[in-house]
Amino acid sequence: KARGSFFEILHYAESLAKEAGLIDPHLSYEQFASQRFKDFFSQYTIGVASTGNLGLGIGIMSAKLGFTVNVYMSADAKEWKKALLREKGAIVHEFSGDFSEAIKIGRQKTQQEPNGYFVDDEDSEHLFLGYSTAAFRLKQQFADQGIKVDADHPLFVYLPCGVGGAPGGIMFGLKQVFGDHVHCFFVEPTEAPAVLIGLLTGKHDQVSVQDFGISNRTEADGLAVGRPSKFATEISDQLVSGIYTIKDEKLFKLLALLADSEDIFVEPSATAGLIGPGKILQSEYIKQHGLQPEQIIHLVWATGGKLVPDEDRRYFYERGKTALSSE
Repeated sequence: KARGSFFEILHYAESLAKEAGLIDPHLSYEQFASQRFKDFFSQYTIGVASTGNLGLGIGIMSAKLGFTVNVYMSADAKEWKKALLREKGAIVHEFSGDFSEAIKIGRQKTQQEPNGYFVDDEDSEHLFLGYSTAAFRLKQQFADQGIKVDADHPLFVYLPCGVGGAPGGIMFGLKQVFGDHVHCFFVEPTEAPAVLIGLLTGKHDQVSVQDFGISNRTEADGLAVGRPSKFATEISDQLVSGIYTIKDEKLFKLLALLADSEDIFVEPSATAGLIGPGKILQSEYIKQHGLQPEQIIHLVWATGGKLVPDEDRRYFYERGKTALSSE
């Protein structure tokens, strides 16, 4: 989320500064940190709706550059994320409803501002392209580690999915880099399978999980989305290899197991891809594509967790350990 949101805000800031003739091409872009730029950007308002980490990325970068930034957060957003945003200088607006309500009102409020710019998680090409740059970083990481991706060594990637923009953008980038040798799988909470339903019905953003009596309530705040992105879902429809769902309690169990076995801490939603290899190996997918299981490179996309306060970390971990002990 940070990669996409930073890209969009920096792109917007650069466009404004160029139009105003503020950029000195002979200087480093560190010039954006100067008071002159901050005073200029303070005339503009940025809005974004979020269930979690997109709001953090947009809010932190926008405030740092000097923009007035409003983050419209749904009921699923964690309190510590709201507190961190306020600490960084963002204005947080809280809603009792879900992401759909937050994004509708956030879009309306921002468009009413004379110099308002809304970062639309449902329909932003710049966010999508920002997410896609992850593929080039991954390509370099693989090269550094001597990992080869080709017809004999296919890459399977497991991506947590909310509205569909971030995993869709990452997948789009991976397909440009690795072509048909990469197979991407989305994973959503069982109570918020927005993209799964959008793709299965073929209605994309014209259908919500609530239409099927599904609650859209999940501890995986960044994935708590009831209606998918039209823009991203139409692209994902052509590229995604499959989707599976996961229950909340499993997320906490995986969080505790990952912390104990690898000493890696992530947010609950970021653990969703960890059961991907097992899920796919048990399916017919590998046989249908004539692949050899032992040659597959499995990559779990597990971003999110570094900013979580210690108290919340302990709660997540203990909840996972309790759930494991009750098995």
